[in-house]
Amino acid sequence: MKHAVVLLAALGILSACKRPAPEPTTPVDAPTSAPVSDYPLVEPREPGPPGGLPDDRTPLSEAPFTPTSAQGAADVMQVYYAQIGQHEYAKAWALWSQGSPARAASGEAFTASFGAYLQYNAHVGSPGAIEGAAGSLFIEVPIQVYGRLKTGQELHQLGKATLRRSNDVPGATPEQRLWRIDRIELTTVP
Repeated sequence: MKHAVVLLAALGILSACKRPAPEPTTPVDAPTSAPVSDYPLVEPREPGPPGGLPDDRTPLSEAPFTPTSAQGAADVMQVYYAQIGQHEYAKAWALWSQGSPARAASGEAFTASFGAYLQYNAHVGSPGAIEGAAGSLFIEVPIQVYGRLKTGQELHQLGKATLRRSNDVPGATPEQRLWRIDRIELTTVP
């Protein structure tokens, strides 16, 4: 009986010492209407207008491609957006050409530019034709960006990426012969 009284007294002391569970918190920049985790993922819009990539039903070749081919340029864009989606911003920043506006900014500024997004994804369309000018080759690749801001607002953008590489001129380094992002032009679509 003595042990039971001591045990009950110990349990009473322990229950009196229990701290209440902390209240769940939401990030400062999250809206008060719903926690960040309650937002559904944004899906890309279907091909064709309004808001989707061009509805080009021409099958792409599944044959191996070289890094310097048109499909090699589209592959650079797929890797770029995959790295952004995985928050590997330094790797994505490195895919910009040295003379581009994104490379003129610091890697930290590039990373900070994605701080407002909860979700950031893209679809990459079929690359256009390779064009040459003054020792460089250029190609345009259609892009469809979709995602969600931390405020909860959906993001839908359409545009194109222009990639550049050396035209295999004498003295060009292997790095200069790889496709690099020269610029990305996106327009928000409703």
